[in-house]
Amino acid sequence: MQIKHILREKGREVIGILGDATLSEAARLLARRRIGALVVRDAQGGLAGILSERDVVRAVAEESVAALARPVSAYMTRDVATCGETDSIDDLMEMMTQGRFRHVPVLDRDERLVGIVSIGDVVKSRIAETVREAATLREYISASG
Repeated sequence: MQIKHILREKGREVIGILGDATLSEAARLLARRRIGALVVRDAQGGLAGILSERDVVRAVAEESVAALARPVSAYMTRDVATCGETDSIDDLMEMMTQGRFRHVPVLDRDERLVGIVSIGDVVKSRIAETVREAATLREYISASG
């Protein structure tokens, strides 16, 4: 199964923020949208980085409430791991496990941002696939007997 199948189910909306927004604004957006990461966009709308809930927690732990007034760009991950729509879910799972991150932006062939996939999306997809396979096997066994 490919990443595009996950995007077909969940949608392609990407919640983003500019790098000069404050960490406080980012935290409010994460909470309001009930998501775990924001794509940080540059002035042209391209991918500049990613900011996760973990990044917010680390910033506050290191700098206390003063971090909330600083820009997102001070805490975002700049070297963002991405995937393509035609990449396999198995490869994505391995990348997420090895890199120890839970959100991966999805780029199209022209390197444009077309979605974001979380580990929750991957798990949901794998469970659905396993349920479908089990149902197919039950049908096959029932038809054989």
